[in-house]
Amino acid sequence: MPTNGINRALKLQFGLINYENRYLTAEAFGFKVNASGTSMKKKQIWTLEQDEQDGQVVFLRSHLGRYLGSDKDGKVICGAEKPDPDCRFLIVPQSDGRWALQSEPYLRYFGGSADYLSCFAQVIGEQELWAVHLALHPQASLLSVARKRYAHLSASDGEISVDSNIPWGVDSLVTLVYLDGKYSLKTCDSRFLSNDGKLVKENTNTTSFTLELKSGKLAFKDCDGKYLTPVGPTGTLRSGRCSKPGKDELFDLEESHPQVVFQAANKRFVSVKQGVSISANQDVETDMETFQMEIDKESKKSMFRTNGGSYWTLVTHGEIQSTATEVEVNTMFDIEWQGQRVALKASNGKYVCTKKNGQLSAVSDTVGKSFQASHLRFSAVFVMGTAFFLNLCTIDEQCLSFIAGDDELFLMKLINRPMLILRGENGFVCHHKNSNTLDANRSVYDIFSLIFNDGAYNVKSVNGKFWYVSSSGLVCSDGEKSEDFFLEFLEHGRIAIKGTNGKYLRGDQGGTLMGDGTSVDASSLWEY
Repeated sequence: MPTNGINRALKLQFGLINYENRYLTAEAFGFKVNASGTSMKKKQIWTLEQDEQDGQVVFLRSHLGRYLGSDKDGKVICGAEKPDPDCRFLIVPQSDGRWALQSEPYLRYFGGSADYLSCFAQVIGEQELWAVHLALHPQASLLSVARKRYAHLSASDGEISVDSNIPWGVDSLVTLVYLDGKYSLKTCDSRFLSNDGKLVKENTNTTSFTLELKSGKLAFKDCDGKYLTPVGPTGTLRSGRCSKPGKDELFDLEESHPQVVFQAANKRFVSVKQGVSISANQDVETDMETFQMEIDKESKKSMFRTNGGSYWTLVTHGEIQSTATEVEVNTMFDIEWQGQRVALKASNGKYVCTKKNGQLSAVSDTVGKSFQASHLRFSAVFVMGTAFFLNLCTIDEQCLSFIAGDDELFLMKLINRPMLILRGENGFVCHHKNSNTLDANRSVYDIFSLIFNDGAYNVKSVNGKFWYVSSSGLVCSDGEKSEDFFLEFLEHGRIAIKGTNGKYLRGDQGGTLMGDGTSVDASSLWEY
């Protein structure tokens, strides 16, 4: 089990590419399969499941929820709703990282091209070899199976160390970069891990690894046939001496939850540094001011976890403390998106506000209650004397802004996504080859820079240009000036992105990224 008890190993989803560079495809009509796909979209994605009794046996489930299988004559079928004996396969890894899939009951190999697929070959030939293209979101936490510790960037030492009990902060984010059938590990500061353990700027042969699977775990094989492993007391990640992966060379990819910091109206950061009380009383961002946001899949409510493992929770008299060790009703908060700021509503139906001493308490009925009370007070003074009231109206605008309900508003900053990779219902977001627009249906992804700007975000392409929404609603990537976008964390693992025009970014039916969505639906929710 992961040591933090929260992150879960991601289900392995991938595309299988045959010797003709075509993807294995599951068709809805007749549950037929072929190897005709030119890119990895929904029909080309397969989920790996392991047999509970025999960890070497795997099942391949299509996007339709049906299982790949073969009968004794080698006929390939993909209609089983539950994995039966004919659906049992063994993965036979090859030296170049490709897989051969062997029917476990009949000991024949699966392969072929186009509509001519079978599972009848007695030996492994070129037609029976499949390259593996991961389909899961490539930004994750990396857990060493043997050490039960997480990888993180150790910038001072210029390496990736595998010695964290929990994956905390931006340094724990690892990005898998896929190129020509191999993977590279990219750190949050845009450097690549070389097989000698050093971090380098360029992606070369020494930074490219073949992905192998063993008992549901991942191993990374370098250009010399050696495997990545943690070395020494700090677990420096580098290639070891082994030419076969053992437990020390195995890793899990785990979901990387969003981690955020909050700044209150008093311009100070919300923190647990003072103990169990959640208070806005710090001037710098550290691990004590960083909170992991976990969104409940059913209710869509958010929980905020400290680096000590406890949750924000509502206690007596509306105070917010970090005393909960398990998720319960009082640890769940609704987030209301107010442009560049957010409001948090606790389980008592009250909004969280910042008291004069910085303590967070859920005691406000509305966002802007303090403004209404002040306005009434000013009105009473006005009745007594017009001139005095007019003097009050000349108070500093910043002061008036604070009075106008800012106690219930917070600046929330996402800190562990400096690099943005978006995947929608039809694929990844990527630059269009021949224009300044963006595709939203690609099997490969581009990496963009996410720049925080006072509660909003700017998105920068690798060429230094910025995203913007054109007058026709197209999202373009060649802007000279930055344009604000607003991230809304609405579902577990997914965000909506709103432009300054008040519309959501969505992938249209033609696969183009548009900035004209009027509501949030499947086309405007993005894995990030």
